[in-house]
Order: sequence, then structure tokens, then C-alpha cells
Amino acid sequence: MNDDFQLAPLPADAEVGEMLEALGNVAERPPESQYCVFRSGRERFCLPVLDVEEVLEWPLVTKLPLAPAYVLGIFNLRGAIVPLIDIALTEGRRPGLLPKHVVVASLRSDSHHDELRLGIAADEVVGTYSVNEAEDLLEQAPENVPHCVGMLRHDDRLALVIDLRRLLEVYPGPSI
Repeated sequence: MNDDFQLAPLPADAEVGEMLEALGNVAERPPESQYCVFRSGRERFCLPVLDVEEVLEWPLVTKLPLAPAYVLGIFNLRGAIVPLIDIALTEGRRPGLLPKHVVVASLRSDSHHDELRLGIAADEVVGTYSVNEAEDLLEQAPENVPHCVGMLRHDDRLALVIDLRRLLEVYPGPSI
């Protein structure tokens, strides 16, 4: 547990001002975000935890004929068909060495009625990290990675922050 966090009882007849003063320390802290960090090929990537539906062991994948090389196929996730893409394709993944995990991301439309699921092949899932926006999130990404919007600093390493909308522009997959 964090040493900064301490519970202090308030008297039953405490005024609103006293309660707000007790909560003052919470309001001063910068907001934190959580990211799921994974490795695909030689590069580390991350997604906001709110965009990640779940992480799976490698499923049974059905290949699609005439699909682009980055589309590994589709798989069944509890009755829903999910397209699976490989974002490490440009790094020349060794043939015969399949990824071990799938990060299932969901992209909600502006109307919140439609949801698009997308599986991203991952060689390793590093974990989730809570970060302070100002300190650990860099808003600059390499120009040769158009589907990323920044970099996350964690454990003395950097992970590229994926924007799902840009990812679907760069890797347009089958719409299911």
C-alpha cells in the first residue's frame, strides 16, 4: 500500500469544509492512467487499459485466403469472430515462430452502439503500468510508426503507445 495514503476518521458532526480539507491531498495528485505493455517482434507497444478487452493465450486461428500479409487470420472468442493482425510484420518475424499471446482490443464508435474487436499478436505480455501523464508519457513517437501517438517510459524502457483508430488506418483488416 502507498505510504502517502492514510485514513483518518472524521467526527460524525464534521462540517463540509472539514471533509473537503481532508480530501484536499487527493485533489492535488495528478491523474494516473494505466497501460497494458506487450512485446510484438523486437518492439514494445502499449495500449490504454480501457482499450484492452482481454489478453489470451494463442487461439486456434483460421487463415483467410487473399488476406494481406499482416492479417494472420480470424479466431472465435466466445462466439464472436475476431480478426487477428501482426503489427511486427515489418520487423521480419522468423518463420515458424508464432506469437504466444493475443491482446484483444476493442474500439468503440462515437455512438457507443458499435464496437470493433481486434486481436493483436504479442510475443510477450510485460504487464500493466500506472503512469503519471506528465512524467512518464512522451507525446512524440517515431515518424516511421504512424499508428503510434507517443511513448511510455517504464522500467527504464520505452513502449510505443498505439492509437487504435490509426492502427486500423495503417492495417485495414477484414470487417467482421
